[in-house]
Amino acid sequence: MIATLKILWNSFRMAMQELRVNKLRTFLSLLGITIGIFCIIAVYALTYSLEHNIRKELADLGDDVVYVQKWPWGGNGDYPWWKYMNRPLPEYKDLKPIQDKVQSASYASFNFEVSGKKVEYGNDYMDGVTMMAVSNDFDQIQAMQITNGRFFANSESNSGVNVGILGATVWDGLFPSPEAAIGKVVKVAGRDVKIVGVLKKKGESMIGGPTFDNAIVLPYRFARTVVDERRFADPYILVKAKPNVSMEQLKDELRGVMRALHRLKPREEDDFALNEISSANDSLNAMFGAINLGGGFIAGFALIVGAFGIANIMFVTVKERTSIIGLKKAIGARRGIILMEFLLEAVCLCLIGGTLGLLLVYGLTVLINMSGSFEMVLSLGNIIKGLSISAVVGVLAGFIPAYTASKLDPVVAIRSN
Repeated sequence: MIATLKILWNSFRMAMQELRVNKLRTFLSLLGITIGIFCIIAVYALTYSLEHNIRKELADLGDDVVYVQKWPWGGNGDYPWWKYMNRPLPEYKDLKPIQDKVQSASYASFNFEVSGKKVEYGNDYMDGVTMMAVSNDFDQIQAMQITNGRFFANSESNSGVNVGILGATVWDGLFPSPEAAIGKVVKVAGRDVKIVGVLKKKGESMIGGPTFDNAIVLPYRFARTVVDERRFADPYILVKAKPNVSMEQLKDELRGVMRALHRLKPREEDDFALNEISSANDSLNAMFGAINLGGGFIAGFALIVGAFGIANIMFVTVKERTSIIGLKKAIGARRGIILMEFLLEAVCLCLIGGTLGLLLVYGLTVLINMSGSFEMVLSLGNIIKGLSISAVVGVLAGFIPAYTASKLDPVVAIRSN
């Protein structure tokens, strides 16, 4: 065993020496496998990062939250909008029964949104701002990153005090810093609002959900004095499940409470919709599975080209070392050792090329993350996958040349030169 390891170690050192001596040939061999690994791991990293970002945004919106609304989500060309048009809108008075009777719910909040509002401070103003009206516990249901200040106190929310929280785009347009906005009084649709908090910039959502960046958040009881939500908005109720409670259980309880509130008979259809973010998971799994399969198939062609390059170089290497192979076999080297020697060289070539490909992917990751518009992640799984693919390609590309070398007749091999 020790003798075999020594032979393999010497073979490895010889392989590295050959790579250093034939620099141009080594570079051309590595180029193909480097490009192949870069293509395939870049595809996997981009799709993984896209999925990671989308799932993170879904979690921020609430993957354990049910939206009680008038309109169901989704639909296609056959969406029966006329069927839902006459449904009643959710009402604020529905919130208390939900909080009291839905045992599987941890928090619930009544909300509505109206876009196109003007927010003024002194001589400055921001147009097209979304006014978001929320009740108690909204911050426990949706991810709100308050960088300065605070969320509304329960007393402020219940009594309808004119306080507000500014999104990043709004405070950046009106104030020199987030700290400067705290305590200031702005006008929203002509009404005074004291700013008690400001939000961190989140950027554009990849799934179309609210980002709060271009919004001012107000307590519901105050916001309803500014806008009539029954005429100008589609109010909704957010209900967050307790830990370890399934969404089906939460929806079943909600359905029972809402049907009782709307006085629906047993055979009547629901006149409300229970929408959930988590329903998108199955579609996401199928979509990203197809993207990975398609992207991997396309990038695999580049990897095949690299593998042929490695195989070609290994045939040349075997040809150059034919006499040396003959001498080794003449002094007792077994076929398995010769086979392992050339396989080891092919695997080393591919691993070096794979490492260079991974470094290029890492550089791409750094450049994309510096732009700030998209978070790209090079996961440990993709690194291991890249090196594993490199090793497998090395074995596949080097096997036939190595097998050819191992079968050489020692007498014929020694006389070849």
